[in-house]
Amino acid sequence: MRVTGEKPLGRFKVEVDLANNDDMAAARTGHLDPARVRRVKILGVVDSGASRLVLPEDTAKKLGLTSTGKVKVTYADGRSGKRARVEGVYLELLGRHGVYVASVEPKRETALIGAFVLEDLDFLIDPAKERLYPRDPDFVVTEIG
Repeated sequence: MRVTGEKPLGRFKVEVDLANNDDMAAARTGHLDPARVRRVKILGVVDSGASRLVLPEDTAKKLGLTSTGKVKVTYADGRSGKRARVEGVYLELLGRHGVYVASVEPKRETALIGAFVLEDLDFLIDPAKERLYPRDPDFVVTEIG
């Protein structure tokens, strides 16, 4: 049971840096001035109950990301819908980075950082202190079975 005003467990905000990965690659190879890389710094909601990355529509536009198709999304209240899917989202969070596919939500104001992103970057969640921390501060740990 949730008490009114109480935050959902495992949900809190962090600052996240996003960029267009095609721009990042062009800058690395010298084909684009690094100052021209399309970047955005926004708040992201860490949500261990969400699966993937979700971006506000205006953020996807600022980054120059175009839709590569549709994805079916489901919401916590049971609703579902179809949203645009974008690729090549370079995400940097607390010194770690990766490239992701995201769904685009028209009326969102924050990014949504789900479990797949957190797992890929090897972050653990401390919900009591509302913070992320790396499992190993020096390396992303890859488990090989």
